[in-house]
Amino acid sequence: MRKPELIAAVAEKTDMSKEQAKHVLNTILEEMTAALSNNDTISLVGFGSFAQRHRGARIGKNPQTGAALTIQASNTVAFKPGKQLKEAVSE
Repeated sequence: MRKPELIAAVAEKTDMSKEQAKHVLNTILEEMTAALSNNDTISLVGFGSFAQRHRGARIGKNPQTGAALTIQASNTVAFKPGKQLKEAVSE
């Protein structure tokens, strides 16, 4: 499901216009992005949690030449699914 499809589904289930649903979804995504960039954890009970994780610098390999190279440290987002989501997907 892509973002426009999600907007349409939310609009249909909540009796909102697509513009209102788009505004709500964009606001939620902006707030989640801001929280994660501030190193906050987002916990949606039953769905899962998002957290910022630090990946340390490491040695990698250029697949074309085989030469060793250093991969810089970076921050990334990790998602841990909740119990209800795990159960829904496994059925």
